[in-house]
Amino acid sequence: MNSKPGIIIISAPSGTGKSSVIEKIIEDPELRLSFSISATNRLPRGEEKDGQHYFFLTDEQFQEAILQDQFVEYVEVYPGRYYGTLKRELQRIHGEGYNLLLDIDVEGALVVKEKYPSDTLAIFLAPPSLETLRERLIKRATDSPDVIEERLKRAGYELKFAPQFDYTVVNDDLIICSDTVRSLVKQFLKNREQ
Repeated sequence: MNSKPGIIIISAPSGTGKSSVIEKIIEDPELRLSFSISATNRLPRGEEKDGQHYFFLTDEQFQEAILQDQFVEYVEVYPGRYYGTLKRELQRIHGEGYNLLLDIDVEGALVVKEKYPSDTLAIFLAPPSLETLRERLIKRATDSPDVIEERLKRAGYELKFAPQFDYTVVNDDLIICSDTVRSLVKQFLKNREQ
């Protein structure tokens, strides 16, 4: 049996339903998944809490963590806006005996996959179309029209990375998409035990 935990990455453009899929699969005790909390230098939104939703760092703290090689991966998603996975999160989850679940940007996902190729399953969730994604972002009503356009532009960019992932799953039905992702994760973890 493989003693190292698996690393499960789920990446998707904003508004694709990634958080909903993650909520569905993390409930499955068979998968033994623990969510990795990302670090960011953006300010908390709404009810977000430090150490629960993100590790909220100042610009200076984030840059210092980069200089001290504290990240497995980090990326500047938008100008001046960084997100990253701290090495201590991998160590914490590994120490607890869980498989690591990462919800990270496409570029960060590929960095992790390159660093840990045999330990990583990278799944890209895609919207049925950019028009559907636009409708979802408008319906979500959390962003201004300018921010929605920026997210759609970013989504077009991110979709180009999908072929570099192990699997691409289109989220046009949350239940079917979640079941597909759960099956892919189960198979990956089963193969690691052999």
